[in-house]
Amino acid sequence: MKVPRIVLAGTSSGVGKTSVTCSIIYALRRKGYSVRPFKVGPDYIDPGYLSSISGQDACNLDAWLMGEDRLLESFICNSASDISVVEGVMGYYDGFGGDSNYASTHHAASITRSPVVLILDASKTARSIAATATGFKVFHKESRIAGVILNRVGSDRHGQACRTALEETGIPVLGTIPRDPALELESRHLGLVSTLDRDALYAKISKVAQTMSQHLDIDRIAQIAHGAAPLPDMARPAYEEPKTKIAVALDASFNFYYQDNLEALRRCGASLEFFSPVTDAEPPDCNGLYIGGGFPEVLGDRLAGNRPMQETIKRLSEDGLPIYAECGGLMYLTRQITSGGKRHRMVGIFDAETEMTGQMTLGYTRGNMAAGTPVSSGPSIFCGHEFHCSRIGSISQDSRFAYKMDIGRGIDGSRDGMIEYDTLASYGHLYFDSSDYAETFVRNCARYSKG
Repeated sequence: MKVPRIVLAGTSSGVGKTSVTCSIIYALRRKGYSVRPFKVGPDYIDPGYLSSISGQDACNLDAWLMGEDRLLESFICNSASDISVVEGVMGYYDGFGGDSNYASTHHAASITRSPVVLILDASKTARSIAATATGFKVFHKESRIAGVILNRVGSDRHGQACRTALEETGIPVLGTIPRDPALELESRHLGLVSTLDRDALYAKISKVAQTMSQHLDIDRIAQIAHGAAPLPDMARPAYEEPKTKIAVALDASFNFYYQDNLEALRRCGASLEFFSPVTDAEPPDCNGLYIGGGFPEVLGDRLAGNRPMQETIKRLSEDGLPIYAECGGLMYLTRQITSGGKRHRMVGIFDAETEMTGQMTLGYTRGNMAAGTPVSSGPSIFCGHEFHCSRIGSISQDSRFAYKMDIGRGIDGSRDGMIEYDTLASYGHLYFDSSDYAETFVRNCARYSKG
């Protein structure tokens, strides 16, 4: 099948991949194309930017979490628009473990057979930019690099010097974007700012994208996307009739969800209803709860002040309601969160406390998952991802854990996935379609409703 597509890669982190990707999406939409965005890697924040500027939900592409076959299937089935635009992660060839191409942007581009545009930071170089571009193109015999974009160019003269050097390599230059602090997106402790900081941030993204897009050869970029090789035909998976309702926490505190996870729950027969632990008095009537990651410490005082919500969630857990929580959700379900010297009372399902540390734990995870959790019917091996700046302490000796870690830190260096009643909460994030997690969770929720 024909899937016009392009991957935006960087020589390293920090070269402006998100800004440039948003600009290309903006410019393509101005040309009349509908654009489906994707993000390589397990990141939650960049997809929010891409979704905002494209008007369509962004999906993650991660070989570690998904496996190669599922990555390709997800990409094909979700590429229903005129053009699919994929933002890469880190440096183009940076994969799992630093010395491997596995789960890199190049790996994803190879699986999806996509042409690649390499983004170069030109701010501290001139003729040497051609050596960098050539090195990336010849480093791998199937580099897939079809052109470059120069970002943070100091002047017209500087840009022309870079272009002249690149002409000798035969690598097309598809844009030269001037250096301007106003074109930089704001950062926060876990990466870019959460897009649920919303209105002002969306205005900023749109302004940056509009300005940067004026310096891109968008017709040439679209031509490269349309020249991508055909992909196999794949039928979209069938959806079961809804048989249970799962309430999903979604607000400024909890918004880290893989789009594929939500679709997996719907496909397995769950209707989803979203609610806010910050502003709502209680969760909607439901047969299960899904509380994702996010920044609960930022609005810790408001979460702590919403005692009716906390008390209801604790009571539902004690009643046996299936609850699955990740990272920020785990933090919310402990006794308290300490941040900036302030203590915020939380739900208290787990006899433990959360402390913000300012030190990032970031990476892939793998381990053994026990049977009998809300998402696992039998023992299994899981591959996941963790991404936080906090630690869980003061853990009761009676606490139970579902995950034994082979790779990653988890809660205490060797274990993750605390269990109480039918509630499972972990620092690690799971990709539901890597196993039968969604099917099992929906089945347990339906069983609870009948009970």
